[in-house]
Amino acid sequence: MNNIMFCSCGRRAQLFRYLKESLQDTCQIIATDNSNTAPALYLADRQYLVPRIDDPNYVRTVLEIAKSNDVKAITTLIDPEIEILAKHRDVFEKEGILVLAPSKETARHCFDKYDMFKYLHQNNVRTVLTYDSLEHFKEGYTKGEIRFPVFIKPRTGSGSVGIHKCNTQEELDTHFREGKFDYIIQEFMDGGDCDADVYIDCFSHQPVAAFSKRKLETKIGGANKTISFKDPKLFAFIKEICKVLEFNGPVDMDFWYKDGEYYLSEVNPRFGGAYLHAYGAGVDFFKLIQRNMEGKTNEEQFGNYDDDVLMMMYDSVVIVKKDELAK
Repeated sequence: MNNIMFCSCGRRAQLFRYLKESLQDTCQIIATDNSNTAPALYLADRQYLVPRIDDPNYVRTVLEIAKSNDVKAITTLIDPEIEILAKHRDVFEKEGILVLAPSKETARHCFDKYDMFKYLHQNNVRTVLTYDSLEHFKEGYTKGEIRFPVFIKPRTGSGSVGIHKCNTQEELDTHFREGKFDYIIQEFMDGGDCDADVYIDCFSHQPVAAFSKRKLETKIGGANKTISFKDPKLFAFIKEICKVLEFNGPVDMDFWYKDGEYYLSEVNPRFGGAYLHAYGAGVDFFKLIQRNMEGKTNEEQFGNYDDDVLMMMYDSVVIVKKDELAK
């Protein structure tokens, strides 16, 4: 049996429900977390408590769990762990385990937003103008490269935590003085924002499926109401991005649309929180993973879904007895 292991599964219970619906009894879900109250653990077929990702024994622990559960593919559902899997790809691949994570270099770019900006700029990929310090921003402002308002966000943050719109230099100075995060400063994009769930084949390293959606409503961590759309121009831009960044498996890309062009905002090389929309609209990444686990290359299937399909997230719960908690 080709089992899939999800590290740091957290609250992603519905993702597991959909995977079971898709692959049924051909695959088991092996899930790990460092908390035995992570809800998604209890939607998995087997669940394990593991150390924190910064523990020296973390990778060895995860590898042993994978080997003892016939795991054929491994991924993570949190950003800080992506680079760990990427760095230890060889360790897992020696055991016949497919690592659904980008190359080490791409993982580094994706986690560090300023590093990503520099890399995209060097490779002529449209992205949001970004500064890594107040000093560099002031130089750019003096040269007329940027004007207020601006966005600030943590250089290595996830979701929408720590993001602020600053209308004046005084507001900007205040946030930097408080020093809650290592901030970057970005131009304010007043166009529409959208994102795309993309699957990059693990053998061809080419994007083979994409599902794009506009955000109707957002909360901390991402969009909770979205509507699907198809634009060949966006699909072409996604393919352009994948020529300069090396991904494997599911990826979540965020974009701005301004003056007739798409701009890449950021990339999370994992299952995005709103991938549920893609699956519900018929774009099934689980079957693409299954084919890759079988050693097969997937064929391109861009745009195999309908426009104007909405997703509306809602809250749900997992109920377990105390003696059923993972140990």
